[in-house]
Order: sequence, then structure tokens, then C-alpha cells
Amino acid sequence: MKRLLQFAGAGALALVATGTFGVAKAAAQVPVVAPIIVDTAAPIIVNAIKPKPKATGLVKFQGFVMHANIAQVTVRARNNEQAIQSFPLGEKASAKMQQIVDKGGYQYGDKITVYYDPQSLKAIKFKGKPSPPI
Repeated sequence: MKRLLQFAGAGALALVATGTFGVAKAAAQVPVVAPIIVDTAAPIIVNAIKPKPKATGLVKFQGFVMHANIAQVTVRARNNEQAIQSFPLGEKASAKMQQIVDKGGYQYGDKITVYYDPQSLKAIKFKGKPSPPI
């Protein structure tokens, strides 16, 4: 019994030293983590994107002639058979078309490239070899 009292006394002394008298403290076990502060003021540029320059000049339309006279030219696109564009001719293009019409003009199916103004859709110039007259 003496041994039991010594053991009980040692256990009671241990409880007093730790501050727990048979009751466990309830505490959250969340680790304390210091917040990571990241500087977001300056972005990191990996590869700069270069914007394409906007076309302020003429736009090119390649295709086959469906009809051409000194006032306008109607062209079917090369890559899309259903895309048909009619372009009114400018002064210089009309004078050039008059010379071509005097020699026989463009025939149906001749290859042509029309350079036009995208806002007014007016043909400024065109390139293409007319076929011989019939």
C-alpha cells in the first residue's frame, strides 16, 4: 500500500505540474502559417504580344471576272465560289478599264485582283490579264 501511495503521489504531482487535473484542454490544431506577401504591382512579362497593324490602305480581293464594264466589275472569289463582290470603279481604274474594253475587255472567268478601299468598297486599281477577244 505504501507503494500505491507513492505512485499516486507522483501522479498527482505530475498533474499539478502540467496544470491538468484529469481534464484535457480543447484546443484547435491549426498550424500557424505566416501569410505570403506577393508584390502584384509589376506584372511579369513572358512574351510581349505585338499587335498586327491595321490596314489603312487598300484591301486585295482575288477572284474570277463575272462581268466587267467601264463603271464596275463583278468578281467571284477564288477560294469561295459563293462569295461574289461588285466594285464600282474609281477614276483611274475606269480609264484603265476603258482601254481594256477597247481591246476586247475581260471575259467570263479571267483571273483578276482588285485593290479596293474597305470603307467605300470602291475599286482603286486592278490587275489581271484579259483573255483574247472572241
